[in-house]
Amino acid sequence: MNTGTDSKDKGDGRGAAGRAERARLAALHGVATSYEPAPGRTVEVSEDTVVAVLAALGVDASTPRAVQRALAEGALTERQRLLPPTVVLRAAPGRPPRAARPLPALPEGSRLHVRTEDGRTLPWDGAALRTGADGARGAHDGELPLGRHLLHAHAPDGRTAAVPLIVAPERLPALPGRAHGFLVQLYSLLSARSWGMGDLGDLAELAAWSGRAFGADFVQVNPLHAAVPGGGPGGSTDPSPYRPSSRRFPDPVHLRIEDVPEYACLTGAARRSAERLLARATALREHVLRGGGLIDRDAVWELKLRALELVRAVPLGPGRRAAYAAFLAEQGQALDDHSTWCALAEVHGPDWRAWPGALKDPRSARTARARAELLDRVDFHCWLAWLTDQQLAAAQRAAREAGMRVGLVHDLAVGVHPCGADAWAQQDALAAGMSVGAPPDAFSPHGQDWGLPPWRPDALRAGGYGPYRDLLRAALRHAGALRVDHVMGLFRLWWVPEGSPPDRGTYVRYDPEAMLGVLALEAHRAGAAVVGEDLGTVEPGVRETLAERGVLGTSVLWFERDYAKERAAPGRAEPLPPERWRADCLATATTHDLPSTAARLSGEHVALRHRLGLLARPLAEERREDAREVAQWLAFFGRLGLLPEGPSEEEAAVRAVHRYLLRTPARMIGVWLPDTVGDRRPQNLPGTCDQYPNWRLPVADAAGRPMALEQLAASPRLHALMRLLARDGAV
Repeated sequence: MNTGTDSKDKGDGRGAAGRAERARLAALHGVATSYEPAPGRTVEVSEDTVVAVLAALGVDASTPRAVQRALAEGALTERQRLLPPTVVLRAAPGRPPRAARPLPALPEGSRLHVRTEDGRTLPWDGAALRTGADGARGAHDGELPLGRHLLHAHAPDGRTAAVPLIVAPERLPALPGRAHGFLVQLYSLLSARSWGMGDLGDLAELAAWSGRAFGADFVQVNPLHAAVPGGGPGGSTDPSPYRPSSRRFPDPVHLRIEDVPEYACLTGAARRSAERLLARATALREHVLRGGGLIDRDAVWELKLRALELVRAVPLGPGRRAAYAAFLAEQGQALDDHSTWCALAEVHGPDWRAWPGALKDPRSARTARARAELLDRVDFHCWLAWLTDQQLAAAQRAAREAGMRVGLVHDLAVGVHPCGADAWAQQDALAAGMSVGAPPDAFSPHGQDWGLPPWRPDALRAGGYGPYRDLLRAALRHAGALRVDHVMGLFRLWWVPEGSPPDRGTYVRYDPEAMLGVLALEAHRAGAAVVGEDLGTVEPGVRETLAERGVLGTSVLWFERDYAKERAAPGRAEPLPPERWRADCLATATTHDLPSTAARLSGEHVALRHRLGLLARPLAEERREDAREVAQWLAFFGRLGLLPEGPSEEEAAVRAVHRYLLRTPARMIGVWLPDTVGDRRPQNLPGTCDQYPNWRLPVADAAGRPMALEQLAASPRLHALMRLLARDGAV
């Protein structure tokens, strides 16, 4: 498609006809020219934004003539196309696969066949493609398995096409009964063996203990994705787990060094060096747990990196070497790209956009030479990925052996850092010059810009959703379930052009049938459930579609109110009776972005936001409103008989919150680990950067004293709360 600007084009396209044509072009590419932030209120998107977003999709809409040319080229492409770029079918037990929506008819006399994943060739009746919701049996529909196949078409006029055919389950895997478990930010969970932050050994211990002691079924953790080293302010690593370098590979900072088998084989000077590093790690841990210090990810990684470089000098035994070779073969190009980026970042800095010339292209000859020159470091980073994968597998194994029916629930961030490994390796699939965010709303009146380049929907379609499939496969590799952050992004994302404020963005649509189909297929293959984070503004119909496909939602107690009454009598929304909650959800009292339950009950979260200048109203007004809401909830708990101890004791109120959650039909009940010991501090305070230590706080008690895993396991307060769940709600 021609994306250049014709110097002879005249006019700015702002007339009614020009706007209509540009809107038609935008609609063809899924770009919104207006949106509804609330029912009955429409906001028009600026033409500059529409032009910039279309340009990021390879479409020139800068002038009226360019718009007309793009429309004509698009129409010609559609006329010549035999098949859509990707075909998606749903399969359910006992009936043939069906297309969720009818597809264009093929010319009379056309022939179809399918090349399946396992190498078989199946002739196929085209009637099945033209069928909508009721399905129709083609010549070999009954033989078509779930998977990602290749659909071939041959028209009588000589035209041919071969496109990916995704055959996905109608619904995602269901949970094996009602489940309860912990929600925790892994870095915050230090034990007596941690090197200054929580690690995968601590995760395995938490899972094994909670599974056996309380019958817990899962532990949900923050994204463990690889971070951009030195990618934050001042050259430090960005501590946010939601802005990673790569979503494909976990970060080796989570490794438990002593659990690497070769560590025990260190001798002589290497052993003495390792012991000195261990002593420094002990001091780092004690500084956090005893001295009240913050978690210092960079200091932890500096020690672990030096230790791992010592360990790598120990030769692998034959069995371990064979396992490593198998991992390299399985991960293929993706791991090679990731490890090459890591090695190049050590030499040229972490932002690939500032690298010399051809190194910006992962497929250039110069990059190939650099990879060969840095082969030892590339292999080192491959080895780190393998070690981390092994310890993730061990943590999931420990969870299942402890009786957990789900085990680890991993978290998939909505995007990646623009200067990181995935953005370098997948430039063709990501929209350059664009960032994911959110439009203005009550929570953020100026909108949000998350600094994450979005998937290009056209590139996903053209590639048969291969990058998305590979990402899901990696995320589900050692998971009993997967939390998908901002799951609404499977339908549409708010794109913000670089250099524009967040409120000058627009929505870009994706194909939810394909996105959900790939998700369902990969979850089915992993035998894992999926939880979608669907908090905040959600487009009508999205929650219903997700529920239809078996994706659980996320429901937070304080937000669950009877908003039908609110519309009838503003300001009167009452707590939603527990029996009216949706069943298909993970029910929690809070999240990592919200106040802890103790802070909510005490009003300390209002005081914190006041100190940081984040309140939108005067302090006295905020306190009155907050106290009114808390009193309303406590009175509601009392009427339901959930507060036998009375509302004055904090621990009793926290237990009442969780008794209420147990009264709901929710299929998953999540307990925020800091809530079990009265921690007042949020792990992340949206709207802050340097003002608050986001993502760097250890779990602490009500007085703010950090607590190690061993202390948590002995906490009477924790045991009192978890006995309630083990007795009343989880089975």
